[in-house]
Amino acid sequence: MVRTWVDGWVVSRGASPPLVEPWGYTIDVGTAEHVTRHVLDAVNDAVEERTVRKVADAVTGTGVALKVFDDPATVGGWLGEGWRTDPEQGYLMSVALTPTEAPAVPEGYRVRVWTRGGVTRVMLAAPDGSWAARGQIAPTGGTAVVDQVETSPAHRRRGLGSFVMRTLAREAVAQGAERGVPAGTPDGRALYEALGRRVEAPLTNARFTAPGTSTCRPTGRPGHGA
Repeated sequence: MVRTWVDGWVVSRGASPPLVEPWGYTIDVGTAEHVTRHVLDAVNDAVEERTVRKVADAVTGTGVALKVFDDPATVGGWLGEGWRTDPEQGYLMSVALTPTEAPAVPEGYRVRVWTRGGVTRVMLAAPDGSWAARGQIAPTGGTAVVDQVETSPAHRRRGLGSFVMRTLAREAVAQGAERGVPAGTPDGRALYEALGRRVEAPLTNARFTAPGTSTCRPTGRPGHGA
């Protein structure tokens, strides 16, 4: 499942193809704030402290991210100086995708759906034309990775997130996907579980900033697509 998520994420973000490592995957993203990310392929009880320490200790440059599918309260204690972990736990989830009817567009909103470069995006605009909600999905064969589902604070609790998710799922099924694999925050988890998603593993998001800084400090909210 980790490889499935990695493959869809690199398509969704336009990142480099994953380099397979003995412990997981290395992905080059190519921005100053997010140069590279390392993703361990073990989940839950299979995550080993010595492996996390080995990968983390080899990092010396700022802007490198580390994704570990275990509790941040545990993983944070394994990271050395310079690493900052998001104290808010993320989640890796999955759901079976089946054909459904197109959801009704929320009253007063305008929807736009388009696909480019293998990524399908959904956008909702408010009655005044401002941004209200968005999300994207990257089908990779039989699976699809949901990414960057967001709702404007001014338009929350109106069913927009649910509409975006249902529309993305329907588009993925039309492209041959049978299972969705999102990763996100507690807010994302609540939305995904309401739509039948199942939690597979917790997710620790960590970033190397500079030697000498403290661990277990906020890295910034990752949104519904870590």
